[in-house]
Amino acid sequence: MKSYWTLLRTPGVSRLIGAQLTARFPFGMLSLAFLIHIERIFDSYGAAGLVLGAMSIGQAIAGPLTSRLMGRLGMRPVIIATMFICAVSIVVMSLVPLSVLSLMLIGFVAGLSTPPIQPAVRTIYPKIVNSRQLTPLFSLDASAQEIIWVLGPVIATFVALQVSTTAGILLAAFFLVAGGIWFVSLPEVGRVRIPRSRRKLGVVLKKPEVLLSTIVGFTLVAACAAVEAGVVAVFGHGSADAGWVLGIFAIGSLIGGLALGHAPIGPWALAARMLIVTIGLALASLWLTFWWLSFALLLAGVGIAPAFAVLFGIVSASVKFSDTAEAYGWVGTGQLIGAAMGSAIAGFSIDHSGPVSAIYVAAGFAALGCIIPALGRRWHPDLRGRDISPIPDTEPIQIQVS
Repeated sequence: MKSYWTLLRTPGVSRLIGAQLTARFPFGMLSLAFLIHIERIFDSYGAAGLVLGAMSIGQAIAGPLTSRLMGRLGMRPVIIATMFICAVSIVVMSLVPLSVLSLMLIGFVAGLSTPPIQPAVRTIYPKIVNSRQLTPLFSLDASAQEIIWVLGPVIATFVALQVSTTAGILLAAFFLVAGGIWFVSLPEVGRVRIPRSRRKLGVVLKKPEVLLSTIVGFTLVAACAAVEAGVVAVFGHGSADAGWVLGIFAIGSLIGGLALGHAPIGPWALAARMLIVTIGLALASLWLTFWWLSFALLLAGVGIAPAFAVLFGIVSASVKFSDTAEAYGWVGTGQLIGAAMGSAIAGFSIDHSGPVSAIYVAAGFAALGCIIPALGRRWHPDLRGRDISPIPDTEPIQIQVS
C-alpha cells in the first residue's frame, strides 16, 4: 500500500485517475440502467438487448476512429465534441417516449459518440511516471476501474429501484459531462500531444498482443455485464439485495488488484487471472442465494482487476507511442462491446431460461477468456523484469505547453 500512496503523490497521477474515472463512470451504469429502463417500458429483456446491441455497434466503430482523431485534432476538441453528442443522446433516450427502433437508432449515435477517455489517459500515463512506476500504475488504475464496471451497476440498480430508471440514466449523463469537463481541463491533457500515426487504421490489430488484449478484454467485461444482469433478475426489481451482491463483487476486484498489482507478468499471467474469474462465476451458478452469490462473486472479483492490469501492460509494451491511442481504442472498444453484448445476451437468456442462464453466460465468457490466452501464450509477452513503456517513435514527439 505504501508504494501505491507514493504513486498517487506523483504530480498529476491522482487527478488523472479521478477525472477519467468520473468521465467513464456512466458506461458502467448505462448498460444495466437501460436494461432495467427498457424492460420496464416494453416488458421485454429482448427489446433492451436490441437497444444495447445497437449501442455496442456504435461503440465498436467509434473506439479506434476517435482515438486516431486525437492524433490529428488533439485530445480536447475530440473529447469535448463526442461528450456533448453522447450526453444529449442519452438524455433523449431517457426522457422521450420512443419505439424500440428509435431507441436503437439513438443508441447507435450514443455509442458512436463515446468519448475516447480511456485511450487518452493510457497514452498520458507513460509521460508522467517513470518506467518502474508504470506497472503499479496500470494495476492501480485497473483496481480503480472496478468502480466503473462493478460499482457503476450497483449505483444504477439502487437509483433505478429506489428513485426511477430515468433518474439512473440522467445521473449517468451528469457524470459524463462533469467528468469530461474535469478531464479536459487538466494540464496533462494539454501538454501531451499524440503524434499522428503513419499506419492505416486497424494495422495495429495485426500485432497479436493487441488483438489478444482486445479479445480477452471483451470476454472479461461481457462476463461482468452478464452476471450483473443475472443478479438483478435473481432478486427482482423490488429488492436491494442485487446492489449489495454486486458491491461485494467490486470489493473482490479491489482486493485482487491491490494484492496482485506487483505480481510479475509472465506468459501465463492472463490465463491464470481469468481462471480465478471463471471458477468464481461457475460456483455462482450452483445456488442463487444471497450469501452464496456473495461468496462466489467475491472470489470471481479477485481476478478481474489483475487481469485488466495485464491487458494494459501487454499493450503498452508492444506498440509505438504514436500507436498507443489507437491500440487502447481497440481494447476499449472490446470492453464496451463486451458490456453491451454481455447484457444483451444475458437479457435474452433470462427471458427464455430464467436468471441462472445469465450466470451460465457469464461463466462461459470468462472460460473463453481463460482458454484464449492459454492457447495463445506464444503471443503473450513475458514482461518480467522488462520496461513496459511504449516503444519510442523514431522522430521527436512534440509537447504542447498550455
